[in-house]
Order: sequence, then structure tokens, then C-alpha cells
Amino acid sequence: MSLIERDKKVIWHPYTQMKDAQNPIPIVKGEGVYLYDEDGNKYIDAVSSWWVTIHGHSHPYIAEKVSAQLKKLEHVIFAGFTHEPAVLLAERLLHLLPGKQDKIFYSDNGSTAVEVALKMCLQYWNNKGNDKKKKVLAFKDAYHGDTFGAMSVSGRSIFTNPFNDLLFDVEFIDLPNEKNISNLTSHISDLSSQLCCFIFEPLILGAGGMLMYEAKYLDELLKTCKENDVLTIADEVMTGFGRTGTYFACEQLTQHPDVFCLSKGLTGGTMPMGVTSCNEKIFEAFLSDDKLKTLYHGHSFTANPVACAASLASLDILLADETLVNIKRVEVQHKEFFKQIENHPKVRTIRQTGTIIAIEWETGTDTSYLSGLRDRLYNHFLSKGIILRPLGNIIYILPPYVISNDDLAYIYNSIQQALDEI
Repeated sequence: MSLIERDKKVIWHPYTQMKDAQNPIPIVKGEGVYLYDEDGNKYIDAVSSWWVTIHGHSHPYIAEKVSAQLKKLEHVIFAGFTHEPAVLLAERLLHLLPGKQDKIFYSDNGSTAVEVALKMCLQYWNNKGNDKKKKVLAFKDAYHGDTFGAMSVSGRSIFTNPFNDLLFDVEFIDLPNEKNISNLTSHISDLSSQLCCFIFEPLILGAGGMLMYEAKYLDELLKTCKENDVLTIADEVMTGFGRTGTYFACEQLTQHPDVFCLSKGLTGGTMPMGVTSCNEKIFEAFLSDDKLKTLYHGHSFTANPVACAASLASLDILLADETLVNIKRVEVQHKEFFKQIENHPKVRTIRQTGTIIAIEWETGTDTSYLSGLRDRLYNHFLSKGIILRPLGNIIYILPPYVISNDDLAYIYNSIQQALDEI
């Protein structure tokens, strides 16, 4: 049997209606921005394989460091033990994160990083003896993951519909702007006695449609939270590690959150890993002679040494001068393309921040994740050797930083053709 036939017998793919799913493309090799299938076809990975592969595929430096770690220590239980890669990675992350972060808690992926953050904040108030601050504040179109806590703080959508009755109650607000910011800050103040924390994707809501908003209004929300003793969680799972033009989106703020959630680009896309950081204020609320105030949370692969080694290697590359130059170069190219197509009649809206550009296709109906246009666009770009995975009628480019100007131009030209023909 072919790899496709074998796959269809045993695999259930994510976010896929398996009854009428297209055949999966069997990938046998990755190199830089390219993926190669078993027939030798080459694809530009314009979405960094779900936003993780920030330095390109099979990066030799990361592979070298992972290989060396595998020969030294592949894993060890992280309760009661520690190891150099975990300590070194925590030291480097705490130095790099904006504001004053003091402790790192390791987990497995973005969703679990969010679960840890929520449990930290909810138990913080429980440990403080406050049983009233149990409500979480979040954005209406947010997406924070697919585990139950992460789903609860995500906007209600097709992702959560089967489980809505089982999710805990959340106070949802609109994205802030000039017109509503005063009402939003007043709303936070009014609810402050009930609010445990505010979780947000800074500057860009990813799976919600690459929705973008201004840093100055987020600053006002964070300032109001701080004034009203509401903890704040920055979900930088997608925006972290250079995506918004700075190492972290929160670097563009004057206010700083109490907690960060990190994953995706953390290991350069090499393997799963999640991080939740917190400040000393939160950590100290768990220090007690009362064992019930312990954070009873963990994962079998917490602080896996190989994943830590991959993350340290990815950070080495990220912090190199060449990478920042590439990030700025991609940003400039996106801005030029923005100008070229912003007035096209098929473009309903276009938005860009850092290395991310998103185009909302005009369909004559409301924007929808289930838009029939999605498959037409997806297959159009595949036929051109480009992997773009539309969010319904919204397409976006979120490439590895090493992508060349020529490959970007080819993607832009293919989008221009699609706008003219589809």
C-alpha cells in the first residue's frame, strides 16, 4: 500500500472531517522553507507548519544540539530532580521576557501552558483566602487551545460548540479600540471583585481570524486590571519569538502581564514544549507550610532535556543579528504587498503586524471559518506549490524567517492571481 492508503486505515487527522477529507500529502523531507512529498514535489511552507517552524525545517544547528543531548540525557522525572538544559533555558527566557518574570513552569504545548496559567491564577486567590475572584476575563474571538480550560477562555465557536455546557463561565469583551476603551475599562472596574484574571493574545488573535488591535488600548486594559487587582496572562504561544516584529508582542506595551504562556516557536518547531512563566507575586502565594497550597500540576515530559536543548538552540538562532534582519525584511515585504492589493475589489480587509499578513476575502456574505471558499483557495495554492491554510475566507502568510524575497514574491503573485481569478 502507499503511504496515503496506510494513513487512511489508521490515522484520524486534526480539524478534519474524515468522511470527505482530501488525501493527505505524504511528506518525506523538510529543508529550510520547503517540504518535499514522496513524488518529489516541493512546497513552500508559508504558514510555518502551524506557526512553529520559525527558522525553517531540519535546521542543522538545532539538529546538532538535539543529537548531542540525546546521547547525554534523553529524559528524567522533573519532580525532585533537575538538569542543566532546563535551568539554562529558564535563565535565558526570564532574561528575555519583558517586565519582571521570576519563575518558569514547564509543560507540553500551548494548551497546557494556558491550563497551567489559569490554575496558577485561580489558585492564587484560593491560597489568599479569597473565594469571590473566580471569573476569568477574555476576548470574544479568542482562541487559547483545545483542552477544557483553554476552550473555556476561548470565544464560543464551532471549536467549542459540542462542549459549551461543560465549559466554565467566562466574561467576554470586545477587542479594544478608540470607541469602546472607556466602556471596557469601566466594565473591568465594575467586575473587579469577581475577576480572577484577564487572559489575552497580545496584538493579534490567531485562530480567531488573525484579528489585530493596537497596543495602546491593550495597555489601558492592563493598567485597569493592575489598578483593580486583576491578574493578567499574556498568551504569546503564537506571537512569541519574533512573530510581531519584536521578540515578544508584549515588548510593544508599557504595562506588563503577571504570566506568560509560550510554545510553538519555542523549540523552533522541532518538538512539543510549553512554558508558563510568572512573577514573584504569584509564586509566593504558593509558598506555605500548608501542603494544600501546592500547585498540583505536572506532565510526564515536563522539562524534557531534549526539548530544552532544541529550545536553547532555537534561541541562539533567534538572537543572532541575522535573524532580526530577516524578521524586519519579511515585515517590509509584507507592507509593500499590503499597498499593492489593499484596494482590490476582492479584498474585504487586509491587516499586517510583523511577519504576519492576513487577507479577508470578499464573499458577499459574513466571514466564516466554514466558508466554501476555503477549499478552493487551499487547493489553488497547493497547485502552485504553496502551503497556505485559510481560516475560512481569511488567508494569511506566516512564514519561516529565512524565507527569501523571491519565494515571498512568488506567494504574493499567486495570491494576486487568486484575487483576479477566484
